[in-house]
Amino acid sequence: MIIKNFEIRKTKLENFNLFLMYGSNQGFKKQVIKEFFTSKFNGEIIRYDEIEILKNKEYFIEELLNSSLFKDKKIVLISRCTDKITALIEEISKKQILDTKVILNSDILEKKSKLRSLFEKEKKLICIPFYEDNNQILFQICQNFFRKENIKISSEIISLLVERSKGDRLNLQMELEKIKSLSASRTKINIDDILELTNLAENYSVFELIENYLTKDKKKTSKILNENNYNNDDCILIIRTFINRSKRLAKLIEEYEKTNNLEQVITSFKPPIFWKEKEIVSTQIKSWTLKEIKNKIYETNNLEKMVKKNTINSVNFVSDFINNY
Repeated sequence: MIIKNFEIRKTKLENFNLFLMYGSNQGFKKQVIKEFFTSKFNGEIIRYDEIEILKNKEYFIEELLNSSLFKDKKIVLISRCTDKITALIEEISKKQILDTKVILNSDILEKKSKLRSLFEKEKKLICIPFYEDNNQILFQICQNFFRKENIKISSEIISLLVERSKGDRLNLQMELEKIKSLSASRTKINIDDILELTNLAENYSVFELIENYLTKDKKKTSKILNENNYNNDDCILIIRTFINRSKRLAKLIEEYEKTNNLEQVITSFKPPIFWKEKEIVSTQIKSWTLKEIKNKIYETNNLEKMVKKNTINSVNFVSDFINNY
């Protein structure tokens, strides 16, 4: 049974034992698991990786149904779940595990996924998709946080926080807590305070790389790529940053093609564009057509799949993509 993440609060979770949470938004998943499952839970929490369970399937089923192992251990979290675990979960779903919650965490699952299909069709199983947060959602999270904490902060600073948060709400919320602590001793918070306080400038080279790529400045892009020794983890950050920035750019280009009024498009955009970015964003809008940038987003999604399947060559994949306009 499919439920949207905003419907979780309305769902009687105590009536269900098997949950599938899939999608790339790991920060939101962690937030949901903590809020609705683990924060007020007094028993022990068991964590597994799918590969551990698949190596000992019979043992896992036996002990899951046997209170000796799972006595006072009511929540089982299984990470990196794929279609390989589908048959085992289907078998478990036919048995009674009244005192245990089993939560499967998967990355992106296509519509044809057997695991996703099982959870979507069975009424006694819960399937929750977690798609990436867009900048508007993250901007709203910031606004709500500052309003609740009665912290006065400009829209431009919020935009900076959102853009530098890597599209991860968990990362963003940790930085918001730092700002909350700072606000106790400051009446005014400026941009320099934010950059000094938070970790949001750590991967500046990645943002600089993407910004220059989107302005089609091949010389600067190549220079940044060559000067930084990017690793496999950086590749995912580069891809996610590119997708987030490109989606924003696509919206801007779409409005520009409708109105042909560049200044109006930039000043009226929500969430607001940071004033220091306006010049470079103007260049980016004029550098791409809507069709071109949409094609790049499609190519980047395919690149992410390639990188995840072949991490050894991820740096080469990303470098080839960046060098090929």
